[in-house]
Amino acid sequence: MIAIITGDIVNSGNYNSEEWIPILKNHLATIGGTPMDWEVYRGDEFQVKLPVEKALKEAIHLKALLKHVKKLDVRMGIGFGDETYVGNGVTESNGLAYQRSGRTLGMLKQAKTNMAVATGNAVTDRTLNLMLKLALDFMDDWSVVSAEIVSIVLHNREISQKEIAKQLGIQQSAVSQRFKRARLDLVLDLLNYYTEISKEI
Repeated sequence: MIAIITGDIVNSGNYNSEEWIPILKNHLATIGGTPMDWEVYRGDEFQVKLPVEKALKEAIHLKALLKHVKKLDVRMGIGFGDETYVGNGVTESNGLAYQRSGRTLGMLKQAKTNMAVATGNAVTDRTLNLMLKLALDFMDDWSVVSAEIVSIVLHNREISQKEIAKQLGIQQSAVSQRFKRARLDLVLDLLNYYTEISKEI
């Protein structure tokens, strides 16, 4: 069982690709190597293969990183399942995880939402996608400053507010305010829930 994230960049046509491609590729390089673990293709689309337990955290982390660029966003379909064929790269491989991921991404534009999962279990999908829809209500509106805080914490869940304040050169009280604005507590609650149920996917 693997997870596949298939994504495309929202509003990419309004930006020079040099503004966001290094952000995307630098983070994907921390997940694995290209082309077997990830590929960027057709200019503004990408596909990533990763363990099930890491899928949602990496998807949200990618969203936060790309939202460092004002008014940029990303749409992602996350599919779970088997890999039945391994090609020369992730975009040439196949299996249920790939098919579910691609189909989910295809439905997102019509559904006017930016992230959804397809596990193959209707009850799990309904629960997780409802939670994601509610979370996206504020995640889609993250400011550059909020996205920065989220990406710092997702990079290192053990980091303290004091350490973040030092890193950003701001007061600890300002870090606390940014946590609240980003609704970081809810993001972490969602990821903790996902960690628990990912063992059953």
